Amino acid sequence: MANYVLLGPPGVGKGTMSAMLCERFGHVHISTGDSLRAELAAGTDLGNQIQDCMNRGDLVSDEMVGMLVRKRLAQADIRAKGFLLDGFPRTLAQAAMLERIVGDLQLSIDRAVLIDAPESILLDRLTARRICKSCKAVFNVIFSPPLIEGVCDTCGGELVQRGDDTIETARERLSVYNAQTMPLVGYYDRQGKLSRAPGQLRKDENFAELCRVLGL
Repeated sequence: MANYVLLGPPGVGKGTMSAMLCERFGHVHISTGDSLRAELAAGTDLGNQIQDCMNRGDLVSDEMVGMLVRKRLAQADIRAKGFLLDGFPRTLAQAAMLERIVGDLQLSIDRAVLIDAPESILLDRLTARRICKSCKAVFNVIFSPPLIEGVCDTCGGELVQRGDDTIETARERLSVYNAQTMPLVGYYDRQGKLSRAPGQLRKDENFAELCRVLGL
């Protein structure tokens, strides 16, 4: 089975495409966020190190994230099913770390796929979430809008926009992506491993194009 890295800006649908790809073809979906939460819940030595770091208010270091990825890639199901990395690497330093990890484990990165969409669409998506003040139900004004604007379908409570879903925050997230993660496009392109897929179409169309560029 081939091994993939999915790249793309916030709001482009990497998580959705990853889940669909893994469900259809059986790859192991590796999300560093999910791996981190699993280590914390299990109370492992690595999880405790990460918890101590978080308790101090420090960012989880690249080294700790690399340890999470290495631990997951060393498990037996990876060779049988292949893997799809979503959310890692985010920087050139992390990409170099990933190369060392897969080399040590005698694995490979076969393709990196850039899923992209116009910034206007990304900003719309990143600011579309609404949350009920009462029951905390989540809506999306683009993909899953409430029956009545501003009113929760479940309890009739007021729907509000979280502080981290504003247009200012969305622009900042895209700025960080452009500065830190976009250089990975050239990195994988120079290796002859880069493919591109659209992220602005309907979900089923995006998935069909992703499968096409991967030859699946």
